[in-house]
Amino acid sequence: MNSAAGMLNHLHSLIRDVPNFPKPGIIFKDITPLLADPSGLCLAVELMANPFRKSRVDLVCGAESRGFIFGTAIAQTLGAGFVPLRKPGKLPSQRLTAEYDLEYGKDSLEIHADAVCAGQRVLMVDDLLATGGTMQASCQLVSSMRADIVGIAILIELESLGGRKRLAPRDVHSVVSY
Repeated sequence: MNSAAGMLNHLHSLIRDVPNFPKPGIIFKDITPLLADPSGLCLAVELMANPFRKSRVDLVCGAESRGFIFGTAIAQTLGAGFVPLRKPGKLPSQRLTAEYDLEYGKDSLEIHADAVCAGQRVLMVDDLLATGGTMQASCQLVSSMRADIVGIAILIELESLGGRKRLAPRDVHSVVSY
């Protein structure tokens, strides 16, 4: 598995489609086989982190819950801290909130009001980019704290749903595209 194509094929083989989840018509991209495979997990983290190795990242922010998995691993890889973006009611201190639309509903995210300082260099991370609502809300929260978002790292991008356009002009790096 030395070639780039071989590495991407390996990751594709570890992502399974689950039809009609969480509702009819949705094809869910299940990453649990990838998470259970040591080489696949390591490869995914490396490929997500690599474009940002020279970006002097201070913090990595990841949205609940799969963004936590990749975000903490990428933060460790880059020598940065990690800040969780949580579902409502999960953070105990003063917080900021952003609401957003999903491809199949509505939701919101929260961040501790003191989690990010003005001028810090932040990498945004999540497992999936679909319509871009979750990541747009995540970026809105971090930007409202006057941080510098250096980029967005995504494991899986569903290109047909146009999420990348919604995040323009930010630098979006996705590893696997469908």
